Amino acid sequence: MKGFLEFIREQGVVGLAVGFIMGGSITKLVTSFVNNIINPITGILIGAAGDLKDACFIFGPIKITWGGFLSDFIDFIIIAFIVYFGVKILGLDKLDKKKEIKK
Repeated sequence: MKGFLEFIREQGVVGLAVGFIMGGSITKLVTSFVNNIINPITGILIGAAGDLKDACFIFGPIKITWGGFLSDFIDFIIIAFIVYFGVKILGLDKLDKKKEIKK
């Protein structure tokens, strides 16, 4: 059992599991925030039809929905910011035991 616990600590399995669980929850929350608050405000500011995801360029039969891409990019930036500072503030970057190099 001791060997198993050492493996978990050395390989960062606990941190990985916490990251997956928190990442899923944070992603849903941030996506909702971006879709329901940021996108409508940004859409109004840039003159889209009330929602950033509706912003597009139309070239004949082609419709390029750049607003959807920008919305997803904003979503990513917010999630990355939260995860980075969450790890730093909570000290999760120091949770895993570092491997000792044997000589």
